[in-house]
Amino acid sequence: MSDSWPRRRLLAILRGASEPLDAQELARITGQHVTTVRFHLDVLTKESLVRQFQQPPRGRGRPRIGYSAVQRSVGYQELAQVLADQLGPDPRRRSEAAIAAGRAWGAKLDVGDQQIESLEDAKELTMTLLSELGFAPERDQATETDEQVLIRLTACPLRELARTHSEVVCGVHLGLIKEVLDRGGARGEVNVRLHPFVEPELCVVRLELMAARREQEMRREPDNSRDATAVPTAVPVGAEAAAAEQRIAPPSAGRVGPQLRNADPNVAKQSAQQW
Repeated sequence: MSDSWPRRRLLAILRGASEPLDAQELARITGQHVTTVRFHLDVLTKESLVRQFQQPPRGRGRPRIGYSAVQRSVGYQELAQVLADQLGPDPRRRSEAAIAAGRAWGAKLDVGDQQIESLEDAKELTMTLLSELGFAPERDQATETDEQVLIRLTACPLRELARTHSEVVCGVHLGLIKEVLDRGGARGEVNVRLHPFVEPELCVVRLELMAARREQEMRREPDNSRDATAVPTAVPVGAEAAAAEQRIAPPSAGRVGPQLRNADPNVAKQSAQQW
């Protein structure tokens, strides 16, 4: 089709039309004979570049055949794959670059002026953000406490790519959430973790009060009977990434236990018993 100027012109006209056009209308627009127009339309139809529609007749007579261009969707999955591949083979650097990109994305989003004064506020803002981006988030109320909440991501626009490039895709999403929450005033107050594929079609976002806040709560209600050795361990995706950014837990066949680093042992055990 690319070597035919008449067909390229017809296709451009149909792409710009707000409704299907028939051969008579296209002949009038292009100045070509209607038989020639029908020939080119037949070729475009066979190439799946246009689609035929039956339209009501003008006055008496047989129904007309209208034509509309097939809209090609942009290959965002392929584009994301190419971008992920360009970040290089080092998982640490890929994760760092992805989180930084997610933060840059979050800095440009219009998320309003909602201020975060509690873990509940952070959860509501995160739920709103992820809903608008197509993640179909759900609250996991059974695991909610005063110190942490879990948000189940039942959909993901780039889930198939995330299966092979989780440190990139999930890193971008993690950086995005962190930046949006920081803009709302949660910096130093709320920690964000993203656990990809805790189930084949499910990822989980965990929001936690930072260690300083947890320690304040523990001073109010000390409990020295708990043993921190029961906390399950896991190696995060991009484990070598700089400590300045939150690491992402690896894909797991089951639920992901908490990963408390440098936290009070009593606190770690308390969180572990919540799973």
